Amino acid sequence: MAEIIHLREPVDERLHERLHERLARAREAAGNVVDPEVPVLTIEDLGVLREVRFAGEVVEVVITPTYSGCPAMDLIALQVDLALEKAGFASRKVTLSLSPAWTTDWMSEAGKEKLRAYGIAPPVGRAKGRGALFGVDEIPCPHCGSAETERVSEFGSTACKALWRCRACREPFDYFKCI
Repeated sequence: MAEIIHLREPVDERLHERLHERLARAREAAGNVVDPEVPVLTIEDLGVLREVRFAGEVVEVVITPTYSGCPAMDLIALQVDLALEKAGFASRKVTLSLSPAWTTDWMSEAGKEKLRAYGIAPPVGRAKGRGALFGVDEIPCPHCGSAETERVSEFGSTACKALWRCRACREPFDYFKCI
């Protein structure tokens, strides 16, 4: 019996390595899907990609919308499915999860920098309940870096953004609300 155990250990290790490789390939394919509303961000940057797992031969990708009713989620789910198919996964499932609710705390630091470079002020601080949506008084301008900014409207081009203007460079900009 000891010989069988010794023979199985390398096999189990190889299976584990293959599964790890498949998970990494599936996560990379799904994670590279671009957010249709902010095309400089991937769903990995945004924190919408929550989990990648296998159930037998089926790869399942779990995504969470930035808010329930987000119109981009159907397109994101379709793009994730197509990315997985292109990466060679024949059996795929994309699951939308509403709980726990998405938070800007899930955004990567790289994603926040991409927002800034794109001209959108990234969320400031951490989400602290509903007050975080309206409690920000000072947002640095993503164009010139000035703190001399003012809120124009609580709602910007999408529900998760507010419209601000810089008093120094006079440029308007979106602020990605802390949710």
